Amino acid sequence: MWSAAMRSNRLARAAASLAVFLALGAAPAPSPSLVGLQPPLFKTVAACANPKLLGMPAVQVDAPKATLHLVSAEDEKARELGLMCVTWIRPHSGMVFVFDRDDRWDFWMKNTLISLDMVWVRPDGRVDSVAARVPASTRTTPDDKVARRVGQGKFVIELAAGEAARDGIAPGVCLLMRTGDSPWRGCASPEPTR
Repeated sequence: MWSAAMRSNRLARAAASLAVFLALGAAPAPSPSLVGLQPPLFKTVAACANPKLLGMPAVQVDAPKATLHLVSAEDEKARELGLMCVTWIRPHSGMVFVFDRDDRWDFWMKNTLISLDMVWVRPDGRVDSVAARVPASTRTTPDDKVARRVGQGKFVIELAAGEAARDGIAPGVCLLMRTGDSPWRGCASPEPTR
């Protein structure tokens, strides 16, 4: 979940930011939502989950050992709720937070009911850092006991705990982000292998 302290920082819309992410002049094709993909991608506690979770725009990210299917929040409320109250994430699925600049971002895991891996990605697509197995909280965890993680990047990807390592995601790895039918590469690295 995006920290409340970050609310004052404007986030760029995912589609526009992907062009910057890829260091290319043209914007990518609009992203489809995940509604048409093999459900379920997430299981939630409906009372507190992000109501827009399944209708958010989707991107694919090729990691060294897997293709990830990620939802991208496009409005303030969706970013604030993030993966709150999600109880299960399908393998190779998750969420990407797109910021308007490369900076240090603080995430506060309020109502994050499962342990997550968090991946900070630089504007050129290179992984800066990975916070593995960030502890879950409960809906009654006191605010001062809720996990926080900070990292540097323009993008932050959240995956189920252990997914980053299984998919070959580590600092220095270059990720390939795709939208629609168009592949985009921002940093030079070997092609992802399967």
